[in-house]
Parts: sequence; structure tokens; C-alpha cells
Amino acid sequence: MTAAAAPATATPTSAAAATGPGPTTAGGACSPAVRMLAFSDRLDKTTFDGRVVGNFSALATQRDGSVLALSDRSVLFTLDRSADRPLAAQPLADGAGAPLDSEALVVDRDRTRFVTSETEPSIRRFAPDGRVLGELPVPTELRVAPAGRATTNATFEGLALQPGGRTLVASMEGPLTGDDPGLVRFPTWTRPRPGAPFVPSAQYAFRPAPGLGVSDIAPTGDGRLLVLERSFTAGVGNTVRLVLTDPRGTADVRGVARLPADTSTMTTVPLADLGDCPTLGATARQPQRNPLLDNIEGMTVTGRGPHGTLQVLLISDDNENASQITRTYRAEVTLPRR
Repeated sequence: MTAAAAPATATPTSAAAATGPGPTTAGGACSPAVRMLAFSDRLDKTTFDGRVVGNFSALATQRDGSVLALSDRSVLFTLDRSADRPLAAQPLADGAGAPLDSEALVVDRDRTRFVTSETEPSIRRFAPDGRVLGELPVPTELRVAPAGRATTNATFEGLALQPGGRTLVASMEGPLTGDDPGLVRFPTWTRPRPGAPFVPSAQYAFRPAPGLGVSDIAPTGDGRLLVLERSFTAGVGNTVRLVLTDPRGTADVRGVARLPADTSTMTTVPLADLGDCPTLGATARQPQRNPLLDNIEGMTVTGRGPHGTLQVLLISDDNENASQITRTYRAEVTLPRR
């Protein structure tokens, strides 16, 4: 059951959270394609209705402008339009009542939600009130070993619903055993019309930058996908990149048992290394080459501007760790022409 919002239920659990920075007022270019507009730490180390506000792995924008933020501890938060204030917190569970290792999120046209769990992995469909409505079939090779060839904690990290509502795309965080280690698969599910059941369809190969994994994906509205790539090195910090990829015209590899290094992959256009963004006055609690960075894991498109620009919201996962921050970021992305 969704918890009702109350004015005083969102509470900071530390003095730093109470006095931490809100949105910045000036942005700056990270690259010719990406401009960082603002960041906010207002959600960091707070609670709402007794639940930790953090561990965020995915975002989705609702039609009313509010934002859904998915915690990998099996809780779905509703945030206000500013993404600074929780309005509701809804626990999620599988059909047997067990919590999920929830990683990716999509809101369908009928307000139902598709949520991945990377344990099996799975994609479940939930009603707005949190009831499980069904589960999508997952191809055998994508399941975690020994059932399939996927690695634990390297499965369905991203999810996107393409324009028209007929194609659902997931992104694997890491490669399958037997595939070239530099390649990950983007499996898809299709349906003949919105509301009909999804069935497994094409799979596409994607090559992230060396050493990075795919953390999330978001539809651009024209068939392409924004891809969030991420890694962490102790003592150095996070590397976070935004790239653009296009599955259209790419070979379907679902029938290929082992992907070789020369597999045809989706075209990729680098957009920005977020380490090159202006700091905007941010501070970090652990070594970072740019103090603006943290463990950025979720992404959603919140709006569209002129000349092909996208308004993008990102969020970091603090893992309930004192050295990490729950931070939201607002960026403007200019898409190159196709």
C-alpha cells in the first residue's frame, strides 16, 4: 500500500543533511552536447515514513511531472517535481512476498510499472498500488548461472520503453559467460499493441567504454537510447559517461550463442564524461577527480526543449554509506542529428 504524504514525515538523519546544499543556480558545459544545470543533496541521509531515502538505482517520470525513484532495497518512492521531496514510499515484493533486488524501472502508458530484479534476473509488472500483475519471460541465456550464462549482480540494470509503447529494452550490466568480455547484450521484448503481453524479441550487442558497465538507459523519443556508463576505482572515485546508441539497423544476436569480438554492435556516439563538468560548488566525501561525481546509477528524461534538447534527471546511489551521497543532477542534452 502506498504511504500517504505528510508535511513533516521527511526527516534528515544528520545535521549535514539538514544544512546541505540545495539546487545550484548556475550551470556549465560538460561537453558540446551536455550542460550540467544543477545538483541537489537535499535527499541525502534522510528518512520518510521510517524508511531510508537512498540506495537509488533508477528513475522514471510520470505524466503529472512527479518522479518515481527506485531503491534497490525494494522500495519505490514518489518524489515531487523538483525531485527534492518524497511524497510516498511503496514497498515492492515478488509474488511470494519476498523483497526484490530492484534495479530498473519503466512506467507504462496505463500507469503500471515494470521493475527489474537482478537476482534471477526478472522483469515484473506492478499495479500502481504495488500488486504484482505478472512477469515477463526471460530468455534462458540471460538468467544467472547455473540456470543461464549471466553473472550475479551484472544483469538487468537498465530498462526503457520505446516510442509507441511496443518495445521494451533492457540493458545487461555485464557480459554473459562465453561472450566477448567487452560486449553486453540489450535484450528486447515486443507486443503488438500497448496493453498486450510482451514476448522476448531481438537482442543487440553494445560495447561500453573499457572498464565501464552499463548502469541505466533512457529513450530519447526517436528510437535511440541514452546510455549511462559507470565504474568505481578505490582512491580515485567514479567514472561516469553519457553516450547515445541506436539499435535500429543493428544485427539481432539473440540466436548467437557466443558473441565474438567482431560482433556487429549498435552505433555509439559519446556525449560527455561527467568528470569534465563544472563542479558547481559540490563537495565529495571520498576521493573523486571531480567532487560533483558520486555513484550515479539512475536516469530519466523529464522534458524536451527546442532543437532536439532533452532535460535529463540523474540520481546517485549512496549504498547507505557515510562516504557516499544521494545526489540528484539536472542536465541538458543536445542530441546529434541522425
